[in-house]
Amino acid sequence: MNLDDIDLRRLRYFFIVAEELHFTRAAERIGIRQPPLSMQIRQLEETIGAKLFLRQARGVELTAAGLEFRAAAIDIVARFDDCIVQTRRHAAGQAGRLRLGFAGATYFHPTVPQIIHAYRNAHPGVVLSPEQSNTPALLSDLREGRLDVAFIRPSADDDERLTVRSCLDEDMVIVLPADHPLRKEKRVPLTAIAGETLILFPREIGPGLYDSIVSACRQAGFTPHLGQEASQIASIIPLVAAGFGVSIVPHSVSSIRNEGAIFKFISGPAPQAPIALASRACDYTPLVTAFLATAAQSVRRLERKF
Repeated sequence: MNLDDIDLRRLRYFFIVAEELHFTRAAERIGIRQPPLSMQIRQLEETIGAKLFLRQARGVELTAAGLEFRAAAIDIVARFDDCIVQTRRHAAGQAGRLRLGFAGATYFHPTVPQIIHAYRNAHPGVVLSPEQSNTPALLSDLREGRLDVAFIRPSADDDERLTVRSCLDEDMVIVLPADHPLRKEKRVPLTAIAGETLILFPREIGPGLYDSIVSACRQAGFTPHLGQEASQIASIIPLVAAGFGVSIVPHSVSSIRNEGAIFKFISGPAPQAPIALASRACDYTPLVTAFLATAAQSVRRLERKF
């Protein structure tokens, strides 16, 4: 025999005999007969080249070699058991790392942190690695395998490599300087800002949302006069406060407090700011599947409240 003949079954048999110090009781605990157990221990001793037990009339005792072997081998069994537990947790989506992206100030919408909170409560062993960027960059990261799931502002473009699931829609609101003549109005029609300079973000970082805003203005009867571009949606608010113009942003962005800017609901048809969850079309890993299921449950609970 050689060392390859030492398998985990024999190691487990050894530890049970070492605990019981009696072959018959150990065999009963394992669920086998005593002679096969004695043979397994004898083969283990032959493989090691040392006696592990002193056989006596009323039981057995560990030899010095047996004591040494038990101390050295216990870590092997423990690590293997840990490996099994961790593998099962990974397979069940209860452990690992989920790389999660956020685009276009989606994290301002209260439902998004609610989804994250619900997922973390249900899967405390999973490490979440967040990344904030724009929708096109996040979709590229998904395709290249650098992200697992992303909250995005969807557009009409289809990509067979990705699956995009609608999550929720939110109305957009008008952002005005705090001293604007319309500051006392509760609701403002889009036509009221037809002559204003409109601050938007570059179209390439959020084409779906950008096109929705411009299309809504045109449907209201005017082509917006575009001014200073903000690097991202959140950067629009300080630009409006500084007097560079007005803007239209998702309602959840109104959580950004700036004394120089005010938010007004739109009277009449308002452009929508959808949020969707994107993942690779072929990705059915437990981590991704569990996150998507948690998101769907959270959205359904939200819908039942209204």
